[in-house]
Amino acid sequence: MHGSATWQDEQRFPELGEQGAACLRLMQEHPAAPLLRNRSGHHLDHPARQRVQQFSIAEQQRMPRFNADTCQWRDRFVDDCRARVPFYRRYPDVAGFTELPTIARADLSHDISAFVPDDLPLQRLICYTTSGTTGHFLWVPSHPEVAARYVAFHQKALGWHGVDLDCGKGPMAVLLAGYQQRCFTYVSVVPQLGQRGLAKLNFHPDDWRDPMDRGRYLEAMQPQLISGDPLSLYELAQLSFSHRPHALLSTSMTLLPGQQQMLAQRFGCPVIDVYSMNEVGPIAASVPGMPGHRLLQSQLWIEILDADDQPVPAGERGEIVVTGGFNDYLPLLRYRTGDYARLHQGKDGHWYLLELEGRAPVRFRTGAGDWLNNVDVTHALQPFAIPQFVLRQDRHGELHLQIRGRCSERHAIIRALQQLFGAKQTIHLHEHCQFEDKVIQYQSDLPGAQPA
Repeated sequence: MHGSATWQDEQRFPELGEQGAACLRLMQEHPAAPLLRNRSGHHLDHPARQRVQQFSIAEQQRMPRFNADTCQWRDRFVDDCRARVPFYRRYPDVAGFTELPTIARADLSHDISAFVPDDLPLQRLICYTTSGTTGHFLWVPSHPEVAARYVAFHQKALGWHGVDLDCGKGPMAVLLAGYQQRCFTYVSVVPQLGQRGLAKLNFHPDDWRDPMDRGRYLEAMQPQLISGDPLSLYELAQLSFSHRPHALLSTSMTLLPGQQQMLAQRFGCPVIDVYSMNEVGPIAASVPGMPGHRLLQSQLWIEILDADDQPVPAGERGEIVVTGGFNDYLPLLRYRTGDYARLHQGKDGHWYLLELEGRAPVRFRTGAGDWLNNVDVTHALQPFAIPQFVLRQDRHGELHLQIRGRCSERHAIIRALQQLFGAKQTIHLHEHCQFEDKVIQYQSDLPGAQPA
């Protein structure tokens, strides 16, 4: 939390009980504990914890719907935004919801304060930063109660996999795992989970007194849920420890099924792929036996639009556009996410995002001169446990596949791409590549690679 290092413990952990205090001491003072660079806490007094609990109970019982009978909350939300939010008050009167303009990350980046409702108190405002592949650095306004609501959606996704966070016995309930040169790290407790521990840790060796302490610490803390991106989860899989969490959540980047299977075998638990954004929170999650990602938030309206703000034909792929959300300090009206998918109602009656990909589609040209969608490339690479990659086609048509870390399946990957592009396709595979945390995964220098 921004600025939290100056707050006292009683402010960060109101009404901290003996169990919570003991948990904090254990996480901080264990002989194998990492270098904790920051301080943070839940900042929830008893009334706030009750409100969060009520929100969680209500959300478990609701599911998203997209039809005329269930859009009343959406229309009320629009009216509320236009009355209370400075940015939306500028909008002219329009005939209906679909006549409202769309917004994008650049609008938020230009003046994020214009999106905070006038009447919300600012004394406990949290601001944190996020960076994406669009080049627009962003401050995201939030609040302690908003941050606490994340648990409700994680519990919802876990329930679809038969996992209950309330039944854990170890000292640590949730571990947020990172793997970066520099990372915001802290320990806290989760009041709605019996004041058991929550830790945000960096598993880069530089954040530990001894690299071997990473496995020792995990063995001692026994985190029930581990959440991270495919890079940090890959690094955890290389460490030596026998503890088995109840589940893994993968967020922020594309998780290939091959790596999902590897992680499930390594940790012996469900590996749930969560589609999430800092601006919106958890949006959808994978479900056993179902394709795609099932929508999580009951109060998040989803549209699939083309580049001209028009709905694509039913079942076709386009950009995900959202309205609503659970962050009272950042209400969004028709926000273009920059991610692409198909919206589909499954045989179970629930709504799913299929063929989910970040960024606009990129086409690749085969040796025969045909065009392939980048989704076809993703399908070809699905069997492989690749934590992060970038594929670029240069102006001569040659492919350059950059892979983070060592690649033990080099020849199989090249064969899979040649089956897709043709046996004579030139493919350069580069291992041990270093990337920023977020990259543009598919790139091309060929004219016509970006579909009109």
